[in-house]
Amino acid sequence: MAQLAAISLDDKYTLEEGRVYLTGIQALVRLPLMQRQLDARAGLNTAGCISGYRGSPLGGLDQQLWRAKKFLTRQQIEFQAGVNEDLAATVVWGSQQVNMYKDAKYDGVFGMWYGKGPGVDRSGDVFKHANYAGTSKHGGVLVLAGDDHSCKSSTLPHQTEYAFIDAQIPVLNPSGVQDILDFGIHGWAMSRYSGCWVAMKTIAETVESSAAVDVAPDRITPIIPDNFAMPEGGLHIRWPDTPKDQEHRLMKYKLYAALAYARANKLNKTVIDSPNARLGIITTGKAYLDVMQAFDDLGISEADAAKIGIRVLKVGMSWPLNRDDVREFAMGLEEIIVVEEKRAVMENQVKEQLYNWREDVRPTVIGKFDEKGEWILPSMDELTPARIAVVLAQRIKRFYDSPKIHERIDWLEQKEREIAEPRPDVARIPWFCPGCPHNSSTKVPEGSRAMAGIGCHYMVNWMDRSTETFTHMGGEGVTWIGQAPFTNTKHVFQNLGDGTYYHSGSLAVRAAVAAGVNITYKILFNDAVAMTGGQPVDGPLTVPQITRQMADEGVKRIIVLSDEPDKYPVPSHFADGVDIRHRDELDNTQKELREIEGVTILIFDQTCAAEKRRRRKRKLMVDPPKRVFINDLVCEGCGDCGEKSNCLAVVPVETEFGRKRAIDQSACNKDFSCLNGFCPSFVTIEGGSLRRPEAAAKSGNAGDAVFASLPRPALPDITDPWSVLITGVGGTGVVTIGALLGMAAHIEGKGIVGLDMAGLAQKGGAVVSHIRFADTQEKLHAARIPAGEANVVLGCDLLVAASFEGLAKMRRNFTQAVINTHETVTGAFTRNPDFQLKSNEHMKVISDACGADAVNFVEGSDIATRLMGNSIATNLFMLGVAWQRGLIPITEEALMQAIDLNGVAIDMNKQSFYWGRLFAHDPKRVLDVIGPNEAEAHPIATTLSEIVAKRKAFLTDYQNAAYANRFVALVDRVAAAEKRLDDGDDLARTVAKYYFKLLAYKDEYEVARLYTDPAFRAKLAKNFTGDYKIRFHLAPPAFADKDPETGHLKKQAFGPWMMSAFGILAKFKFLRGTAIDPFGRTHERKMERQLIADYEALVDEVINGLNHDNARIANALLALPEQIRGYGHIKDRNIDKIKTRKAELLEQFRNPPEHLKAAE
Repeated sequence: MAQLAAISLDDKYTLEEGRVYLTGIQALVRLPLMQRQLDARAGLNTAGCISGYRGSPLGGLDQQLWRAKKFLTRQQIEFQAGVNEDLAATVVWGSQQVNMYKDAKYDGVFGMWYGKGPGVDRSGDVFKHANYAGTSKHGGVLVLAGDDHSCKSSTLPHQTEYAFIDAQIPVLNPSGVQDILDFGIHGWAMSRYSGCWVAMKTIAETVESSAAVDVAPDRITPIIPDNFAMPEGGLHIRWPDTPKDQEHRLMKYKLYAALAYARANKLNKTVIDSPNARLGIITTGKAYLDVMQAFDDLGISEADAAKIGIRVLKVGMSWPLNRDDVREFAMGLEEIIVVEEKRAVMENQVKEQLYNWREDVRPTVIGKFDEKGEWILPSMDELTPARIAVVLAQRIKRFYDSPKIHERIDWLEQKEREIAEPRPDVARIPWFCPGCPHNSSTKVPEGSRAMAGIGCHYMVNWMDRSTETFTHMGGEGVTWIGQAPFTNTKHVFQNLGDGTYYHSGSLAVRAAVAAGVNITYKILFNDAVAMTGGQPVDGPLTVPQITRQMADEGVKRIIVLSDEPDKYPVPSHFADGVDIRHRDELDNTQKELREIEGVTILIFDQTCAAEKRRRRKRKLMVDPPKRVFINDLVCEGCGDCGEKSNCLAVVPVETEFGRKRAIDQSACNKDFSCLNGFCPSFVTIEGGSLRRPEAAAKSGNAGDAVFASLPRPALPDITDPWSVLITGVGGTGVVTIGALLGMAAHIEGKGIVGLDMAGLAQKGGAVVSHIRFADTQEKLHAARIPAGEANVVLGCDLLVAASFEGLAKMRRNFTQAVINTHETVTGAFTRNPDFQLKSNEHMKVISDACGADAVNFVEGSDIATRLMGNSIATNLFMLGVAWQRGLIPITEEALMQAIDLNGVAIDMNKQSFYWGRLFAHDPKRVLDVIGPNEAEAHPIATTLSEIVAKRKAFLTDYQNAAYANRFVALVDRVAAAEKRLDDGDDLARTVAKYYFKLLAYKDEYEVARLYTDPAFRAKLAKNFTGDYKIRFHLAPPAFADKDPETGHLKKQAFGPWMMSAFGILAKFKFLRGTAIDPFGRTHERKMERQLIADYEALVDEVINGLNHDNARIANALLALPEQIRGYGHIKDRNIDKIKTRKAELLEQFRNPPEHLKAAE
């Protein structure tokens, strides 16, 4: 085996020659370091100034800059995150003014600005002024614009070129990570030469991709044009300088100097040529890679393209487009196709530049539309190699054809039809993190409405929170000024994040005060810019400070709500008259504020849940020794806890007695709002600690020997690109798998590109990583896997694997898949207690797409968690399964070195990988180690006799044998009635489940019995360890207080003494239903007894009237108690819901409609 390269994670910033593996974001961090080194070699003592404002796809750039601070500081590069985008641009403008003064410490300061598309828009004024003024001789400015073409994590799709054209800023458009480095160096050199600010367009496909790139110091040596006449005084910034002089210099010289630089340095290159060229393709950026991928997909090599008569121009500077380059390229061509994403930028320039050519030499130019006016390369969304392939095939068929082209086009059409077929209507949509303060803070009182803004709380738009519409960043609430005079609505609430408040939102509040409208701003102070990864707010900001600022602006009332209202020290300097309350008073507080005329402020102060987790892990924040646990036998599965908390850590558990709830302790961030669910099944465990599942797999010599004896699979041949699609859920370590594979390929010297499509994924949404391998880097074009070209799908999440994006990459008899079948709930479960992921349907569509023999379904999460004691082991386990099946073209040694380099949970990750290998080779051996899981150890009854036997035993313990026999007798009668129809036992099974449910109603005696049952203690001992106490959260109907607003009973916390009280109470179950039952006279108990009597009467009617025509209706009728769930007012509400349905079904049972009768 070849010697593996010695690699360090610092290589991406320190290696001065050779190849490094890095992401596009890391390349942007490396750029100023490279520029500084180039300047030093040239004898210049320069410095760097970086400022900007985060936003996808550049959301993580500031974090990487902070992490690289030691490297930046050594090279005299200052990074100052901007308060907002236009102020950050102003900072960079200032860096170009340094050398206008004699006291400058450096020969020049090169500047870098970054921001997403909307940040470019809001910075237009600065860009124009600064670009007109110019750059310094040894400075220069590179403007990084983050475009979100397909609106993955933005409020609008975005394209920045036209904003830069308006500001007269040249635009560079890199197609990958290597181009980012190359064009970045050219960008600064062009800026210095021409005096222009120079923009570089970035999109997810470039900055969120990763690749092995060449960083040789002499790779880029800027050439200074020798044929451009500079005006007297040059093109750089100066003072004094009139606006007209600046305009003259820009329009007459600076843009042409930029064009001269681009031509001298061949930024626009003909990459494919032909001696008899007929068809030209002009393309740029990501679209260039898509074109090259389309050629691959159509089976057209570069040599084939030259024979066919194709010429391709890869444009590096898309505006302004050099006329001489275009005319040279167009010489002899019959037709030019301009391929670019979004609105036409180059196409219009090409047409303009060729317009005055003689008709006999001027080629036809098409782009967005063909000559018939058909929209062939749309300006919306994004282009794909598949769409481009269809267009290219159409254009070249006049003079070239091949079976491969027909095969590809036919397959694309077939795939389009497949994807259009009905599929399970379940999607993994982004959601608030477990314990997120927005789960509580974004609620509004009945009768009110709210408006959303920018930040995580934007997601409330697809939750049932009476929140509709939003504004751009900083405009929050100002739309109400335009609505208020013209509507009968008197008041609205407006959500405003603390990051947005600091960025520009405080001005929106000022506008609302000035207009005198009735609005309550809910300032959601979560102490982090959570949407982009938890960065700090860009300056000092505290809750007391906000109250003082808002009081000075003239707001009428300020109230602070917090999950810890006692945390503020006495001298906190709040504004006068500010109330501080517990967050539980949110509803009443909002009702109070909406009655006050003018602008009011509610500050909801609770730290971001993800940030809390990070700080607790680093010991920067107290981790309260308190956890929530659910007694599943007491739980009714009503879903009120999910509705109250909106929390994804409340998960479903399928049990013998129906679907219940549990707390996913690994996901729980200790927000405790689930305790507000009206249910006695919740306890808090105070003290002690969470007992981690004991790893079944103990690392040791025995295990190592087994792993060492595993046969080595033949690795895939990567003469042609080999593509692996990884699907998963945000926050579960899926991106790490792609990073490990990429680094391992780099260690082996293989060609590698990767792309993480995350969007809002850190909020529980879908993550898709595209990893592509080849024996050389040059064979890899588009980072995103083309349609039907995934050799392997590693589905760490079933739902995402079966999504449109997953299925589109699969091809029958080509794609092999390894899929984790574990069900991870989506946000829909918080609102629908009966929500189903429809896993079987998802598994079927994957099997259909790949072929059943090509898919390996594995319960990876369950196996890995029980093997390693931690669910985070799942992804490496799944990777081990795929590797052992010969699907991953990386040696084990390189992968182990990559895990070492990653430096996180090294031993566990390696062991997980090995266990995955063993499972793929000998699954029984692994299953023998872990033993049966909970479902296998305690299987849910499936036959009628099992169902009846388990419930008879339960009811005997619940009350007595007579009570249990009453249950059995009624089920027997139904079974006998069914037998007379020879109609199976469906109806008897239904009655067994739901008559039991009604009989086993959970009164005070039963709740007491279920808590004092040794089985509950055993469950606690299985989940917790140490010295802990149990606190109960109850609202006993007999003596609980009522909420004065709603009339509902209020829950209270009861200490460990309650267990003793329960022990006594449980012994009095014999009083249940008797005349001396002290609890039997309450509304709830009377209602429960009436439900039993009503059901028995209903069963009698069904037995007497049962026939073939109404048997199905009878089953639906007798299953209605499934919907009777919960306690107190929740149960009342559910009973009311089924009354109408019961009447409908009863009528249908008595008089079956024709379409519901049994088939003859």
